[in-house]
Formats: sequence, structure tokens, C-alpha cells
Amino acid sequence: MSCATCAGRVERALKAVPGVVKAEVNLASEHARVRFAAGQAPRPEALIDAVTDAGYEARLIDVAHPPAAQPPQDGAERIKLALAGLACLPFLVQMGLQLFGQHMMIPDWIQLLLAAPIQFGLGARFYGAAWRALKARTGNMDLLVSIGSSAAFGLSLYLMATAPAGMAPHLYFEASALVVTLVRLGKWLESRAKRRTLAAIRALTALRPETARVWRGGAFVELPAAEIRPGDRVQIRPGEQVPVDGRIVEGASSLDQSLLTGESLPVERHPGDEVATGAINGEGVLLVETLRIGTDTLLARIIRLVESAEAGKAPIERLVDRVSAVFVPIVLAIGIATFFGWWLGAGDPVAGIVNAVTVLVIACPCALGLATPTAVVVGSGVGARHGILIRDGEALERAHAVTTVAFDKTGTLTEGHPELAALASFDGDESSLLRLAAALQAASQHPLARAVTAAAQFRQLHLPSAEQVQALPGRGVAGKVEGQVLLLGSRRLMKETGIDEGTLARIAARVDAPGRSLSYLAQAEAAGRPATLVGALGFADPIRPEARDAVAALTRAGIQTVMLTGDNAAAAQAVAQAIGIGQVEAELLPADKVAALARLKGPHRVVAMVGDGINDAPALAAADIGFAMASGSDIALNAAGITLMRGDPRLAVAAIALSRRTYAKIRQNLFWAFVYNLLGIPLAAFGLLGPVAAGAAMALSSVSVVANALLLGRWRPDIEE
Repeated sequence: MSCATCAGRVERALKAVPGVVKAEVNLASEHARVRFAAGQAPRPEALIDAVTDAGYEARLIDVAHPPAAQPPQDGAERIKLALAGLACLPFLVQMGLQLFGQHMMIPDWIQLLLAAPIQFGLGARFYGAAWRALKARTGNMDLLVSIGSSAAFGLSLYLMATAPAGMAPHLYFEASALVVTLVRLGKWLESRAKRRTLAAIRALTALRPETARVWRGGAFVELPAAEIRPGDRVQIRPGEQVPVDGRIVEGASSLDQSLLTGESLPVERHPGDEVATGAINGEGVLLVETLRIGTDTLLARIIRLVESAEAGKAPIERLVDRVSAVFVPIVLAIGIATFFGWWLGAGDPVAGIVNAVTVLVIACPCALGLATPTAVVVGSGVGARHGILIRDGEALERAHAVTTVAFDKTGTLTEGHPELAALASFDGDESSLLRLAAALQAASQHPLARAVTAAAQFRQLHLPSAEQVQALPGRGVAGKVEGQVLLLGSRRLMKETGIDEGTLARIAARVDAPGRSLSYLAQAEAAGRPATLVGALGFADPIRPEARDAVAALTRAGIQTVMLTGDNAAAAQAVAQAIGIGQVEAELLPADKVAALARLKGPHRVVAMVGDGINDAPALAAADIGFAMASGSDIALNAAGITLMRGDPRLAVAAIALSRRTYAKIRQNLFWAFVYNLLGIPLAAFGLLGPVAAGAAMALSSVSVVANALLLGRWRPDIEE
């Protein structure tokens, strides 16, 4: 693909395949993302055939085992450009002498011999692509270049054939040769620069080791990583990359996870801790039990998110696509009008052809098509390197306009690893209270549940089995233990079961303290009768040390901060006061968080939500932009537009800063791309610019747009480790 109109043509071809409901083609990464209706998945061959019929080539990407990054194989292109440059050298000498008043002219037949191989050899690519565009009844950059250079070449042949004997007419072979060479040079430089924009994907793909040592038949044997299965035990020696997502069974070491999470320092890992594919083992030997392989690993998920961001389109890019769809026909019309204007108005058809050629060459919409996708690709790539995974271009663009950030509390502003701080039982038997609560929550992964079961294990309590356990989202859990129907959860849940406020207040006074979260255990009675309160549990969850800095940074940036939590009001207010959040809404169900976000939204207001739990998923989806902590649930990650790979709320601030920087690059690129065309076309039409200068300017504009986007690679989050 050479310009935005090419990407548009491929998109239309893919959308025409039965079953396809959406297709997005990214010019910078040359990737397409296709969505289809449920149960109507088209055959991959049908998609490839559609692209082929549109005049391009395509292949499927194996997400589980993408091809390893290969160095660019562009030696043949360099040789072609070097030979073309040598052929153009006499033309450049001739033009240079003419600038100094020396009107030297290369013999016409030598000019023809120099220009013809360039026009029909190096320029063959333009003719092929232009022919495919014409068959598809559309236009693109290749059509403009082929028409323009052919017109200059044909005009020169005509002038040679009709010149009186003994006269040396002014020919335009140098224009056709230099335009083709400069455009091909520009595309080559552009492609090399574009490959740099995909550095993040190549770096992530390189993290996946090809082999691993697996315990089979009483010994460790080296097998291809693709043959590992869940449950296999893998040995990882010092300096090796982790080949699977798993849990450490034996050994301890430090792991370098910088390319996965953006953490600059290695992290200690011990038996029972999980490790992720691609992390680099430090000094110890580890035995790891495989939990996830292939497309289910954290690394595969990161690669999918980065590829999704690079293949998707930002909203502003869709505007560019609409402009590009009509741009080429308008340019052709301007070129025709230029020719007839000079012929009929000035009586100079030769000047008309030359100026029309210049219009066609300088108007190529390459820079326009690259302005947005290159910035999105580089922005998403540099974000991935620093632990910020952006799902698509829309999320990256929208985050720049955030005016309000709403935070969940537990696991987002706090450590998310609360400890059981106090117990209060009505009958004084705290061990029985803890035993029943732990039995009810033994299978739960909720942070409070883990704190309860950890406390029961510490006291070495025997836990009975629980039956008919049912999660009550936003309120708690219910189940049957030792024949008793028990309810464990929030004050709201207790009120719903008929327990009066005074009873709750009396038991809460024995375990409550600023910043503590409370849960209540009750025994359900017969239908129509209120439940009986058994006791209360108080939890303390330390505030993340980075939370205050994150809130302060948002405040300095003029962004409002709000806390939306299902926790009790006292605990929420204590945390909010400690970190500087002024507006708090507590004891919210998931639906209540969605309603709170709706109230925060308004004209010219963009609301972001930062959360990690299952109960945050509706709010993450309802917000204008969702930020999910990667340490949270998969449901939350799927609902968010941006994933933060570390439990550091400052990454949300960094993501907004990255979005603002990326959007600024998009605006800069579009400004120069539009200005280039708006100024260049009139100059060409009025004869103030020559074809060679137009070709050089066109090549320079594309390369400069990509180079400007690559400057995003210098971005670093303003976070002190």
C-alpha cells in the first residue's frame, strides 16, 4: 500500500466479503483487523482473495506463533536506487550548470537511454499499481505518479520526433527520471522509518523462547515451546527467558519483567508466586508448573493489545480517510484544468503539460495517509514499553481530552491485599465467626476473602465445606455451611435481610476504625423473618504509596478526581482524605457506579474510570475511557480501553500524558500534510514549481511525517521509581 486511498480500497474489499461487519486497515503497520457477525465467519481464503482482487497481497497472522522478527531484506531496492541515482547524475549536472547560466544540453538520444530504464524499470511498480487502481475504479498515489511521469516522458518523445533537423528542443526526460527516482527513494526511506515504528511488536515477539526444558519420563528434555501443555513442569536456568505462564514450585530468583510491565528493577519471586512468559530469570534455578500457554499467556495478550492498537483507527483518521477518498479525483481534475488553462489561456500547451505533471506529483496524499497511523503506532508501542497497553487508536486519542478521573478504591488506590484487623462476635466466639466466614469464602479470589482465609490458616482453624455458594455482586456472598444459610457482606446486604441499623452500629463500633472496611456475617432465618447477625469483621488495606502523587499530578493538570467505591463511607473518606480526593461516593453497587459516571459526564466533559475488579467492569465500559489494572480480573481488562501493567495509579496519569503527546503529533502531522498540499498545488498550477522539485518535496513530506512521529519514541513517563 502506498497511500490512504490504498488502505481505503482494501477496507472496501474486505467489507464486501459476506459476513464481514467491519474492517480497519492501518497504512503504517500494514495490518488489517476484520470483525464478522456471530456464526458468519468467512473463510480466511475468501478474505485473502478479496485483497488479491483489489490488487494487493495478504496473509494471515498466527496469533499464537507469530513469525520471528526478521531484518529488513531491502538489498535489491538499494541496488535499484543506486543504479537509478547514477543514471540521474548527468541530469543533475545539467540542471546545476543551467542554474549558473551554463546552458549545456545532453544529447536527446542519451537522455532517452538514461530515462527509459528508470521510467519503465524502476517505475514499473507505479504502472502495475495504477492499473489495479483503475480496474477498481479508484485512484491512488501510484496513479498520480504514473500519469505525471508518463506525461513528461511522452512529451519529451513528442518534442524529439517533431523538432526540426539540427535543433535541440528542451526535453523533460530529467523530470520523469528524477520524479520516479525521488518518489521511490522517498518510499524506501518511508518504509525503513515505518519498520522502526513496529519496534515494540518485534521486541515483544522476541521475548517468546522457542524451546524449553520440560519434565518428561523422569528427566528434563528440551522440547519446542509449542508442545508444552498446562500442568507440565518446566525448568528455567539463570539468564533464560520464561517460556510459559506458570507458578513456581521450587526455587527462588529475581525476574526482569521490564518489557512486560515497564518495571525498571527486577522483582523477587518465590515458591507459590506466578511468573509470565518472556520474563528473564536472574540468579536462581526455577521449577515452574505451567498454567497458561499459547494465546492465553500474558505476553500473547500484550501482543494482541498492541497489534489491536496498531491495526485500529483513531476517530480523526476516519476524517482523513473521507478526505482521501475524494482527493485523487479532485487532483486529476485540477491537473486537467491546469493543462487546458495554460494551453487555452497562455497558448503554451507544453507548459500546460509540465505544470499539470507537477500538480499530479506534488499532490500525492502519502503524507496525509501516514499522519495519523504512524503517530498511533509509535504511541502505542512506546506505551507498551512502559507498562501502558492501549487497545486501539480510539482509546489513545480519546484519553487526551480527559477532564475527570474516577478511581475505584480497593486494589486501585489501596494495595488490594487487605488484612483482617479485628473480629467481633455477638456470642464472643471469634474463632467460630472466623471459621464460618472463611468456609464461605474459601473458593473466592476477592481480596477480602483471601484476607479471611489467610487469617483462618494462621490460626490453624479447620474449615467445614460450604454448599450452594452464590456471589452477590457489589454486596457479598451467600451459602450453606454446617446446615446454616449464611450471608457475608456489606451493610447494604444486612439491611436488605432485615437487620436494623442499631444492631449494625453496635457491632461495628467494636471493629471500626478510620480507613477500615467492614463485613458482616448473618444467619438467614425462615422466610419472612429477619436474619440474625452473627458478627462483624474489620479489614485494613494499606494505601498505595504512589496514590497521593497520582492525584496531585492530575490536579496540577486541571483534571478533577473522584472516588467511586463499594466500600463503606468511613473507609472511603479516610482514604480520600489521605491522598487528596475531595469527592467521594461510597457503598455503590456496580450499577450505581455506572449511574455516578453518567452524572459526571456532560458537555465538554470526558470521564475516565480506573479500576481492577469484576464489579468495576460495567463502569470501565461505561466511562468515556477505562483504565484497568493488569493485576485485576480478566473481565475488567476486557472492558477497559487502556491496561496498566503495574498496580501503580501514576500510570493512569502517564497514559493521559502519552495520549496528549500523541494527539499533538497527529495534529502537527496533519497540519503539515494539509498545508503542503494546499500550498503546493496552487504553486504547481501557476508554474512556480517544477516537476523535479515537486517529486523531492513529496518524498520529503512523507519521510518528515514519519520522522516526526518517531520522535514520540523519546517519551518517558514522569515517574520516579
